[in-house]
Amino acid sequence: MRPPSLHADRKAAKRARHKAKHHKYTKAAFFRYCYYDPAFKFFCEQVLDVDYLPLPEATRTASEVGVQNSSDYVCTPFKHILGDFAEALDLGADILIQFGGPCRLGYYGELQDSILRDMGYDFIMLNFAHGIEKGYIGWAKEVLKTVNPDVDIPHGVVQMKALARMIAHLDSLRDFYLANAGFERERGAFDAAWARAMDAMRACTDERDIAQAYRDAMGEMRAIPLDKPADPIRIGIVGEMFTAIDERSNLGLDHKLVAMGVEVHRMLNFTNRYLRYNEPNLRVGAKDYLTYDMGPTSTLTVLAAKKYAEGGFDGIIHAKSAGCTPEIDCIPVLQKVSEDFAVPILYLTYDSQTSDTGLDTRLEAFYDMLAMKKEKRK
Repeated sequence: MRPPSLHADRKAAKRARHKAKHHKYTKAAFFRYCYYDPAFKFFCEQVLDVDYLPLPEATRTASEVGVQNSSDYVCTPFKHILGDFAEALDLGADILIQFGGPCRLGYYGELQDSILRDMGYDFIMLNFAHGIEKGYIGWAKEVLKTVNPDVDIPHGVVQMKALARMIAHLDSLRDFYLANAGFERERGAFDAAWARAMDAMRACTDERDIAQAYRDAMGEMRAIPLDKPADPIRIGIVGEMFTAIDERSNLGLDHKLVAMGVEVHRMLNFTNRYLRYNEPNLRVGAKDYLTYDMGPTSTLTVLAAKKYAEGGFDGIIHAKSAGCTPEIDCIPVLQKVSEDFAVPILYLTYDSQTSDTGLDTRLEAFYDMLAMKKEKRK
């Protein structure tokens, strides 16, 4: 990254003093969500031009706050996010950013906002569900001026383009990691490269930085020696947007599979959910199984499962949180996909009491079954 000049340092200090004096809201936080922290930081600092508050490693205490202040019947991601928001506010955040708001018919973020205010917190929530209701351009202008009256909108638009590029690069790096980390010759090589990639992305301030960080990271990972068989066991992950991706919610599902020597694929990510998502086109691809949208990421779940089955994958894992209605509705459809293509599907449902040991047992049994089935086909 380019070193900052003395002039740039002075300019940044002056801007910080101005914000502290004239802006009501100055420090933003997202909830914890897998590997997108560099993108969250970039959005806050380079688009909104506010300070970003990174959350520390998750603790049981943060999760318990969310559990204690939520209904027993609400999904686990809701509880995790609520706990994260409460922790962020305790650490000094006054802006909360909720991009998962469209779930629960748009009331997901609204309910969290209400609960947090009942808990005594004062803050502003940027709920992306409102963008769906009001139109994203008008909503974005309203939000930017509320959070930062001095925001440079043309600059913000340029940086939003850079943000989209960063998200696509993060997902590309993760896809490569999942497909190859299980076969590294030197244990820990991919994790070390991944950590360096995340640090480099966090330091980016524009699109040129992002492109360089991506090239360096992908080059480093491609150079890692592999002992990969010609026909490894391949498993595709589908499911609910939060649980299927976030390692805290799925108890490290990615790492458990990689440690078993599995080539892992997961179509569900920010790029496919937000940057390229086209519900009508997705339904066309899954027309043998769906005729209408069942909500959130259910269409992508079915389409991804169908593609994995058609591609000869050895197995599919469906991960969801307890009480996730759209993904519950997907299960009969996935069973039909499994029957049509003779592909085994492991259904994993998570809640705040899910046992790590129990998950290990189920994954090991699933892997053994796939390995035996693969051996019989030879």
